Amino acid sequence: MNRINRDLLVLFNQELMSPKAMENEVELLHELLFTVERLENLVTAHEIIDLNKYKIINKEITLSKIIRLQELKPFVFLNCKN
Repeated sequence: MNRINRDLLVLFNQELMSPKAMENEVELLHELLFTVERLENLVTAHEIIDLNKYKIINKEITLSKIIRLQELKPFVFLNCKN
């Protein structure tokens, strides 16, 4: 698996877990985040609200193009459907 550089703050009770168990938990958390943060999953769970054109965009191709942009245009918002 390709590792992404990220900072995670994980709080454990050291008395209850061994260092090996803590390392295992962090690895499982990394795998979970890797799966959740995939572009296909983001596209499924979000929509774009464009107040410039008064539109809500749900098309997967358009959503993926907009999500890949470094910065959204003014008054264009990424909205979670949940």
